[in-house]
Amino acid sequence: MGRFQGNSLTKPSGGKRKTSRSKRRSEIGREATLTRINETQRKVMRIRGGDLKTVLLNANIANVYDPKSKKTIRSKIVTVKENPANPHYVQRNIMNKGTVVETEKGLAKITSRPGQDGVINAVLL
Repeated sequence: MGRFQGNSLTKPSGGKRKTSRSKRRSEIGREATLTRINETQRKVMRIRGGDLKTVLLNANIANVYDPKSKKTIRSKIVTVKENPANPHYVQRNIMNKGTVVETEKGLAKITSRPGQDGVINAVLL
């Protein structure tokens, strides 16, 4: 089911706005892609303008940047440790931007948006 991303039909005071037009197809959003820890699985979607977007459904490998050695290493993700977006995502192992994950190299913070970019980039803490 789509989500409406246009202007609200109610005012901040609670009153209703007079609509000058109906909802548009271009104002439909989509459900959030909840990336989980599992074998890597991607989906290619058509977006507005005919472009393609790669969505990451599952992943178990991250590109981890080490600030000390200034090198990027592919590392296996073990588990989700902390998620500021939603505390319930920790027990469900859901990853998005800002999530702290435990990798083989240590704790790392995700800097990319897996549901939008199709890749997991992280920085060692």
